[in-house]
Amino acid sequence: MRLYIGLIICTFISANAMSQSQIDVGIKGGLNMTFFKVIESDFGTNPQTEFGYYAGAFADFNIDEYFSIQPELLYIGINDYRFLNAPIYVTYEVADNFRLLVGPSLNYFFDFFSGKFKVRADISAAYNITSKFDIHMKYTLGFEEFTPNGLFIGVGLKI
Repeated sequence: MRLYIGLIICTFISANAMSQSQIDVGIKGGLNMTFFKVIESDFGTNPQTEFGYYAGAFADFNIDEYFSIQPELLYIGINDYRFLNAPIYVTYEVADNFRLLVGPSLNYFFDFFSGKFKVRADISAAYNITSKFDIHMKYTLGFEEFTPNGLFIGVGLKI
């Protein structure tokens, strides 16, 4: 019972803190290079590199001067593959205008026959050129046999 009361209190405190924080929303997009590792039982490992694009939206919930939570929703196209990528980042401002972002990403692959949902880990860096415009780079690590790893380079614009 005490645990439930504690969870309820923490929820209300978090909701109150988030409601008082500044929220920035924006759009982002860019290019990606994805590394597929296809394991063929008779021939060994066959690495493949594909190039594509991504575009989407983000919201940045500032917690304090240095930390924020940044969920995103991105549409990614890589040759014949299409998928949605929804990372949830914890963001830390390392220096003026330079941020590190890390967190899990949930992915839905439209073109896979099985295992359409994948969980990956993202690590990213972003540099604010102005208060509204940034450049960023992220690396995505897949945990399963046919979950692609990727390198993303792009720009973001706060609206």
